Amino acid sequence: MEGTQVHDSVKDYYGKRLKTADDLQTQACVTVGKVVTKPVREAVAAVHDEVASKYYGCGLVIPEKLEGMNILDLGSGSGRDCFALSKLVGPKGHVTGIDMTDEQIAVSRKYIDYHTEKFGYKEPNTDFVQGYIEKLREAGLKENYYDIIISNCVINLSPDKRAVLKEAYSVMKEGGEFYFSDIYADRELDDSVRKDEILWGECISGALYWKELFTLAAEIGFSRPFLVSAAPVPIDREDFKKILGEARFVSVTYRLFKLPPGAKIEPLQVMYNGEITGYEKEFKFDHQHVFKKDDVVMVTGPVAASLKCSRFSDEFEYQPAPKTSCGSPCNGSTCDKVEFEDPFEYLENLAKAGQKVEASCCGGSTKCC
Repeated sequence: MEGTQVHDSVKDYYGKRLKTADDLQTQACVTVGKVVTKPVREAVAAVHDEVASKYYGCGLVIPEKLEGMNILDLGSGSGRDCFALSKLVGPKGHVTGIDMTDEQIAVSRKYIDYHTEKFGYKEPNTDFVQGYIEKLREAGLKENYYDIIISNCVINLSPDKRAVLKEAYSVMKEGGEFYFSDIYADRELDDSVRKDEILWGECISGALYWKELFTLAAEIGFSRPFLVSAAPVPIDREDFKKILGEARFVSVTYRLFKLPPGAKIEPLQVMYNGEITGYEKEFKFDHQHVFKKDDVVMVTGPVAASLKCSRFSDEFEYQPAPKTSCGSPCNGSTCDKVEFEDPFEYLENLAKAGQKVEASCCGGSTKCC
């Protein structure tokens, strides 16, 4: 499908065909259960029922250390994540949602005052902009402005993923973070798959080949993607299987950072101080790095730079990397190898280790695709 056709199809699917999450035909565009902190649970539970019922995300895109942050939600839909975040950022923070769908924007704007009153704020700290995630600046969003950008199962719906990432980079502050969940394929999908409007609306046929995300991030200027969590997306319906063939899909939460020019990419020893609210004992940066309070940990250059140049900077103490056996500091060829992390291989390794990973599931129900 061409760009305009994709936009029109998605608008129709999410604006007119779908009324609640129960109307979805697959398990892709709905949340994966995960352990969250009490403040996050309370924030999500506080969202109005109508807003929550029209939520179609594939993960929980609520990162850490949010108080006072300016946050942008790409493809904000009914506003569920925005309203939950508005409680967590507090009255000095702000959350903006952007969506192209008339019906979804109407729902989100309808409940701004409701949540403002519920959270005890004097003024609203949320707003919703109608526009395209491929054209953020054209929609009036400021460059170099947002501390955090989130997106929940939306980038796969875009006909131009590069434009989405490029625009996100433009409106994000240096040191900012792009924290997002999306659906990825284990291969390049055939054109015949791409043309299926139902599977596109279900977040499947528009899925990016996972390796391409790493390529796009590097070309645009982001840090490498850090895999936070992943869950399989099973395809059980026979009619969908015939269209998709052997292709497999996974829901992944990644975090990317906009590092300042000249940021040092060198390995360091770091120690977490345990001062992030809700994460006093440990802070999970990604699936490879869970920082326990007061533990000294050796990290690679990309991880060190992302911590040191972001809002997490003051949450760690930093020390130079130890010398190698030959007397020189660790460098990229010895301690700091960066590999593409295959999310499908990651899930296979978890299964081999006996760890059960819950599949993406329709709103927690037993309904399968």
